[in-house]
Amino acid sequence: MAKASKSITLETAMEVIASVMANEKLVVLSCGGGNGSHVTATITAARPNTESRVLTLFADEAERWTKAMGNDNMEVNIAYSDGTSREVKGKPALITKDPAKAVKGADIIFIVLPAFAHTDYFKAIAPHVSPNTVIVGLPGQAGFNINCIYEMGDTSKKCAIANFETLPFNCRIVEFGRKAQIIGFKGYCAGSVIMGQSKPKMAPMDMIQSILGPDCRYDDMGNFVAIYLLAKSICHPPLMYGRWSKWDGQPLDEAPLFYQGVDQWQADLLEGIGDECVAIAKDIEKKRPGTKMDAVIPMLDWMKRSYCELIADSSTLYHANRTNKGYDGLRHPMIRTKEGKFLPDFSTRYLSEDIPYGLVVMKGIGELSGTKTPVIDEVITWCQKKLGKEYLIGSELKGKDLVETRAPQKYGYMTLEQLFSIM
Repeated sequence: MAKASKSITLETAMEVIASVMANEKLVVLSCGGGNGSHVTATITAARPNTESRVLTLFADEAERWTKAMGNDNMEVNIAYSDGTSREVKGKPALITKDPAKAVKGADIIFIVLPAFAHTDYFKAIAPHVSPNTVIVGLPGQAGFNINCIYEMGDTSKKCAIANFETLPFNCRIVEFGRKAQIIGFKGYCAGSVIMGQSKPKMAPMDMIQSILGPDCRYDDMGNFVAIYLLAKSICHPPLMYGRWSKWDGQPLDEAPLFYQGVDQWQADLLEGIGDECVAIAKDIEKKRPGTKMDAVIPMLDWMKRSYCELIADSSTLYHANRTNKGYDGLRHPMIRTKEGKFLPDFSTRYLSEDIPYGLVVMKGIGELSGTKTPVIDEVITWCQKKLGKEYLIGSELKGKDLVETRAPQKYGYMTLEQLFSIM
């Protein structure tokens, strides 16, 4: 399959969009009704010569969003690390639960949804997607491209499929259907593109950079497997395990800080998983000479690259977590009791999504590369018990619930050659 173009500077990206959009209209579809979709739909609607649409399949969400917005613009407040802020206003042209209306003529489709919902959206949009459409997982989580190809079949071969390691901004809905807030941008967001037989209007990374703007750099790392090993889902499970595996079961007076409350053991677990992903990448390079996996970097390097000036002390992973302004106020997912106390919420997406669509996928790739992953195994073993699932038996991915994950083995990829063949 054809390869995507190399990444460009932010300045060049914005010059490209200025010249292209002067003569070419872009139709941009945001899928989902959550925080991220509110932001992408509004930013897109605010751009010149761009039609913004929203597809949300959940219940009556599209109707509620349309009613809440009325004739007004959507608003996104963007807060910057230097204390400044700005407002972005725009009105999506269409908010619907009808895939046929939403997808027709779309040049690029942002999938801004939890990973468990991706399959339903792939199935819904597949009959209506035109050749040369760019489909973007923002973030797609590990296994995104494989899931897309499996569910969309031959249609996917005529599309460019992009996947990013993380959402480029921390955001939240302030008022459903009307206002959202970006608490902070990551400085860098790594992605990959499988071009297939597609010929989009613009190179996919250039298009994405241009639409979402210069606040974050979107870079093509050239390897979808490397992006799976970089996924942000590395972070949540080890911090949940480290915080709650030794918990005495007593309710807490307040929800503890998630990142900024880490102890040394949690930081060590996080570092250990990151190091195992680096080891998987190196083993892949040894078994497939010529395969570039250098995009997979240690967790501390990833954090410094992603959060740049937001970290006050980047000397260690422990200090980088505790002094990262991008994590200000983020707390563990908790359940409030009738007495006003707090209990950990083990149904959180930090486990229910980041295990089957995160660590299990990384473990699956590790099995294909022949890499031992004791820290990943330890964390999955604890987390799967909290989820009531069985993915891992001992150190092998052969549990009965593996079919619910996006591990390569679920899709029949039993060797590295088979996995990389989809490129």
